Amino acid sequence: MDTPLSTIAVVGLGTMGTGIAEVLALAGREVIGIDISEAAALGAVASLEASTARAVGRGRITEEERAAALARFRTADTLQAAADAELVIEVVPESYEVKQQVFRELDAVVSPTAILATGTNALSVTRLAAESQRPERVLGLHFFNPAPAMKLVEVVSSVLTAPPAVEAVTALARELGKEPVAVGDRPGFVADGLLFGYLNQAAAMYEANYASREDIDAAMKLGCGLPMGPLALLDLIGIDTARTVLEAMYAESHDRLHAPAPVLGQLSSAGLTGRKAGRGFYTYDAPGGQDVVPDALTPAAGAEAGAGRAVASVGVAGSGTMASGIAEVFAKAGYRVVLAARTQEKADLAKGRIAKSLERSVSKGRLSAEARDETLARITAAGSLDAFAEVDLAVEAVAEDLEIKQQLFAALDKVCRPGAVLATTTSSLPVVAIARATARPEDVIGMHFFNPAPAMKLVEVVRTVLTADDVHATVRAVCAKIRKHPVDCGDRAGFIVNALLFPYLNNAIKMVEQHYASLDDIDAAMKLGGGYPMGPFELLDVVGLDVSLAIEKVLHKEFRDPGLAPAPLLEHLVAAGCLGRKTGRGFREYARR
Repeated sequence: MDTPLSTIAVVGLGTMGTGIAEVLALAGREVIGIDISEAAALGAVASLEASTARAVGRGRITEEERAAALARFRTADTLQAAADAELVIEVVPESYEVKQQVFRELDAVVSPTAILATGTNALSVTRLAAESQRPERVLGLHFFNPAPAMKLVEVVSSVLTAPPAVEAVTALARELGKEPVAVGDRPGFVADGLLFGYLNQAAAMYEANYASREDIDAAMKLGCGLPMGPLALLDLIGIDTARTVLEAMYAESHDRLHAPAPVLGQLSSAGLTGRKAGRGFYTYDAPGGQDVVPDALTPAAGAEAGAGRAVASVGVAGSGTMASGIAEVFAKAGYRVVLAARTQEKADLAKGRIAKSLERSVSKGRLSAEARDETLARITAAGSLDAFAEVDLAVEAVAEDLEIKQQLFAALDKVCRPGAVLATTTSSLPVVAIARATARPEDVIGMHFFNPAPAMKLVEVVRTVLTADDVHATVRAVCAKIRKHPVDCGDRAGFIVNALLFPYLNNAIKMVEQHYASLDDIDAAMKLGGGYPMGPFELLDVVGLDVSLAIEKVLHKEFRDPGLAPAPLLEHLVAAGCLGRKTGRGFREYARR
């Protein structure tokens, strides 16, 4: 099958269709944009004119290239205009009835050799193909929004698709400067299949009043390096669209993680579908606007939960990377710090690690030699918790083991002065169980730092049902002084970040188990299609497969959801000692240093 794909029709000139048309026109294709709405067609022309003008202004294309691209784009209001197209890409609303009607009409119009592509990310390509007169030439071509900027294109084959058709559109995607990933036909494919489960859980977390919309979004941006928080992303995608995708996914998987959170249906029914409506989880300056404006749910500027306790000195218990990183953060912020370990030697080694970190900052011009010396001078290394007798805030960063932490807090209870705040950095254990090891559980709170502590801006502030208001206010004030962003959450497994992150990672592993896609394709899909800084398997190997498995088990035990059960492949790798980068082998192999 020799299909040059030089003339291409795009059916549906919404945001996605217009973006695809722009990509094709700039790449030298003759493009026919088809929409029954004259306003949509005029809007597509105006959008293409404006975006190409910006491209000229930024030096990305010449004025001649812009004029040529605009000349290659024409619009029509009937599918008859697609008669000469070698490829038709439909991006009409996510409805079987609408898409099937488009395909039926195209069957009667286009040549027998034309390829018909659906841009769906939720509906069955096989079902659409089966009702076509040319099922072997029907496939999925899923671009990501905004199409001109996003590199990923998922090329979706059904069991009916002829390989030459797949080869032709795959070659086209590469010529467009995109990264094509070959996937099979299942709702959500790779990127959205992983993304929408995560978005759904974030919506459910918000609906349960576990955390505010601002804190959920800030936690995932700052804790995972994501370009947008999940609720803001739902508003961008369209809450009604997200619900449609999830309904399709749930119909196939019956996984509770894909059952749309009721709040998505409620917002959709009320017409609060996100940016396009001017209101969704957030409120915007206008329908289609990008700027969030304050509403009744917006936190008042500077509002804090009352007065806190005075903190001038901080004790950090532990000798590992996290403990030394936290001690460095507090010392840089001007606090007197006692860094206590089980032995003086371990404490000295931890302080030495801080000295090396500060020296690196000096060599990179981020810190002056004077500031380095002042920071180190504020840190006292101690071989016993007895040195915490006068600290105002004690922060533990020891092994993630409940019994070990309980023993430590029982010791802190005896050593620390009355009124001192006691904080745990646990990422997965119940804070209240740690607090009950003391005679003052009202003084205990969670301060979950992220690794590396000097670089990561997020701290999850975890209140138990027993935590005093002034303890909470104290920790929030301390976070501000050490230049960290605090997010409030309740005392349940995973808090915000891990509760949303690890089910996503677990689902990625299940995709590999089911031979749906390769490690490389899944990692590429999430980086290129979702803007993630790392693919899920890269991240799992960095975090450690044993750590990941432990967190998965905690989440499964707490929420009792079968969909959260750790993937068997993860358990098998851990049992085999393949723990990721730290052992040289995890999902991938690494060179030994």
